[in-house]
Amino acid sequence: MADKAALVKVTGVHKRVQDANGELEILRDIHFSVEAGQTVALVGASGSGKSTLLSLLAGLDIPSEGQIEIKGTSLFALSEDDRAAFRARHMAFVFQSFQLLGSLTALENVMLPLELAGASRIKEQATALLQRVGLGERLSHYPKVLSGGEQQRVALARAFVMQPALLLADEPTGSLDHATGKAVMQLMLDLNRDLGTTLILVTHDEGISNLCQRRLRMHEGRLSED
Repeated sequence: MADKAALVKVTGVHKRVQDANGELEILRDIHFSVEAGQTVALVGASGSGKSTLLSLLAGLDIPSEGQIEIKGTSLFALSEDDRAAFRARHMAFVFQSFQLLGSLTALENVMLPLELAGASRIKEQATALLQRVGLGERLSHYPKVLSGGEQQRVALARAFVMQPALLLADEPTGSLDHATGKAVMQLMLDLNRDLGTTLILVTHDEGISNLCQRRLRMHEGRLSED
């Protein structure tokens, strides 16, 4: 693919840390790019480097070597504050543990990023997206009375409400049963298609990964494409 078409471009990324036995290389010479709108599964055994790579893509960690560009911007040429601002404008996240605020209703959880961004029509936008994920009757419910699948759908609505260029998901179906997980994953892919978001997700579930357009496999810190 041409570089100019890439929303995400990773070039020569290494990540090393020090442990009791000396230097440990977690990521080794990672190169790949992702076009806008693509869905990519990052798969591999525990400890293979998947979550470390996702953290680097988010700009939450810094590589020992190499560059990561998102929308043509080199993440690590930015200051920490500027990276945080860039992340808020262009990225969203979905986690295995939902990360909803228990003191807020479903609607308030989805409204929160819009409020922080100073958006207009926030209640209308949040309500529409919760209806889109099948929770139109659960707007005033708190997370503690929602099922796991419902909580993850609230988390999806919160992630997509800002229409991010890039959604990073870390085991988004990991705490759900298989049927619920597959339904949530299909909903995520539907939203991805409808809103034009680029999706990169970490998963151990080969069935879930097969729903994505591409699979990148991590093995002992190295990356290959299935």
